[in-house]
Amino acid sequence: MRIDIVIPAYNEAGAIAQVVREVPRAFALRGPEGESMQAQVRHVVVVDNGSTDGTGRIAAEAGALVLREEQPGYGNACLRGIAELRSLPDGPPDILAFLDGDHSDYPEQLPDVVAPIAAGAADLVIGSRALGTRERGALTPQQVFGNRLAVTLLRGLYGVRYTDLGPFRAIRWDAYESLGMVDRNYGWTVEMQVKAAKQKLRGMEVPVDYRQRIGTSKVSGTLKGTLGAGYKILLTIFRYL
Repeated sequence: MRIDIVIPAYNEAGAIAQVVREVPRAFALRGPEGESMQAQVRHVVVVDNGSTDGTGRIAAEAGALVLREEQPGYGNACLRGIAELRSLPDGPPDILAFLDGDHSDYPEQLPDVVAPIAAGAADLVIGSRALGTRERGALTPQQVFGNRLAVTLLRGLYGVRYTDLGPFRAIRWDAYESLGMVDRNYGWTVEMQVKAAKQKLRGMEVPVDYRQRIGTSKVSGTLKGTLGAGYKILLTIFRYL
């Protein structure tokens, strides 16, 4: 089972090497019949989203496949990385996973996130920070409130139960391709969950741990970023009704 990981990164020189190096490259999983299978992380793709601090160089030195996307935006970076995977001579992965580049996620929990997909129990798995152990201060109060509001709206409008819009997630490649993802910035994660719900894909959550990021957040660390992300997330939730 081939897994590729996309990590959008903007000025994460202090964190990106740790993130890349902590990704487990091979591990055992259980298939739909309980059979043992070997999972292989084929590529850790770091999409340098216009960094000025050497993020791309450091990621490459740590062993990542580094791409450059000058157009700012989380979604732009994800789309760039996925387009590269789609064009590979040996084909796309079986599972596509996403991590943040700031070391707030725990890459070593990747087997937990992809396990339900390997077992045939889910098409999309969200790593829930609300269900896992969260370091004090890792999420700002506005992030906690925004997540709760968003998942409440998802439940009421689309009938799906989530506790988080967490960035640490995995999806079957063919399921991802069916979604037609287009968002280029803050609405990326919720667009995926909304479209998966509309297509009746099997979504589930697993607990993941979360810690304070290295460096300052470009979103929650600024008033402009916080307001922009909140507005775009709400807009995306209502757009697909």
